[in-house]
Amino acid sequence: MSEQEQPEPEAPAGGGDLSAKLFGTWDVSEIVYNDPSTERYLSVTPIAHTAGRHASKQFKKSEISVVERLTNRLMQTEENTGKKQQTLKIVRDAFEIIHDRTEENPVQVLVSAVENAAPREETVRLKYGGISVPKAVDVAPQRRVDQALKFIAEGAYNASFKTPTSAAEALASQLIGAANYDVQTYAVSQKEEKERVAAAAR
Repeated sequence: MSEQEQPEPEAPAGGGDLSAKLFGTWDVSEIVYNDPSTERYLSVTPIAHTAGRHASKQFKKSEISVVERLTNRLMQTEENTGKKQQTLKIVRDAFEIIHDRTEENPVQVLVSAVENAAPREETVRLKYGGISVPKAVDVAPQRRVDQALKFIAEGAYNASFKTPTSAAEALASQLIGAANYDVQTYAVSQKEEKERVAAAAR
């Protein structure tokens, strides 16, 4: 095969050049991670829509931008399934609100929120002779990120469903609250509850 016929190497999972900007506005090249355990699972790239090309590859989700993963989580309700462009607009608007309120890079706020909302301990049920007993276990880093994104998306959905609050406003409030470790925020309260139950089951 000649050099001209050589296939191009596959693009990186996150895709894109870090010098580019997310939504054409937000710089993702200088994000600070405070939790070393989840750092490798919090990929941040300027690409917010990879068209699901890594969905069928096991564990590839961790290489997809955490912004896109949050967007996908927000779509996981019956009436919002598949509305990717609408959900991306909500995330974009929420980032604008975060920047107006905090004067910080909203991508940094998102990363901090995920780190703060990620439970470190949870319970599993073990059976001993027909009796089900709760047992506290450590949470794997990848599951910690998954759980945090789930809590943030649920909190935004609960705060905006059948209320005057817009989805973007609700999402921005959840992210700012979680980034500041506000226990009143749904995501942080869920994390605290999981850890409290696990502590009782040790």
